[in-house]
Parts: sequence; C-alpha cells; structure tokens
Amino acid sequence: MTLRISSKYVDAILEQSRVEYPDECCGVILGPEGSDDPQVLKPMINAAHSPTFYEFDSKDLLALYREVDDNSQEIVVVYHSHTETEAYPSRTDIAYASEPNAHYVLVSTRKEIAPENEFRSYRIVDGIVTEEDVEIF
Repeated sequence: MTLRISSKYVDAILEQSRVEYPDECCGVILGPEGSDDPQVLKPMINAAHSPTFYEFDSKDLLALYREVDDNSQEIVVVYHSHTETEAYPSRTDIAYASEPNAHYVLVSTRKEIAPENEFRSYRIVDGIVTEEDVEIF
C-alpha cells in the first residue's frame, strides 16, 4: 500500500508537531467512505498533554465519529508525533490502533534530525505493523 497525501496536509501536520512540542500532537484526516483519499484534516487536542503519549479527548472523539457517520466519511489517516524518538509505532501505539483501514502516520520532531522531520506511514492490523510508501503531491 501507498499513502497518497497532499503536501498541504504534510506541512500542516509538521507545523502542528512543532507548535505543540514538547507534547505529542495528534489528529486525523477524513475522506469519503471507501475512497482511501485523505481530504479533511482534523487536528485534535492531545488530552494527555504528554511528550510521550497521546490520546484524543473523549468528547472530541465522540463528535468526530458523529461527523464521520453523518457525512458518509471514514478516518483515512490517524497521525501523531514522537518528540524524542523515531517515527515508528510504540507498543502503546500498536495496542491502541483501532482503525484497520487507516494509515497511521508518525512524524518525529527529535532534535537530532531537525530541521528535517521524519514523516512515515504504517498499516497496523491485529498488532502487525507494516510500513508503507508515502507519495506526497
């Protein structure tokens, strides 16, 4: 699989990761049901306010799922940042991955690689992590 994503979304995710540093940033990108086409960026608040963990606020998550249902959309991308580690899913990330059709995007803002950030995408299904290519257009 390959994630095809607009550079405007990549730039927005990287900017959010810089603004929310040292905490992890998080969010989703929605698209039409069955399309695998990320079209609507939804930055979320990291309710954990943590540099090592993220979680969506339960009220925001409920509103998100209502929006998805009301508009015949699906979550195409789930993204978050790692502030001091590589852009690879942690054990916690893998355990909480609940969208089997989603691309799980991770960016790393660790200082060793600044100003270039890692931007990587994975599929996580039944605890199995598979990195995929990213095509930015």
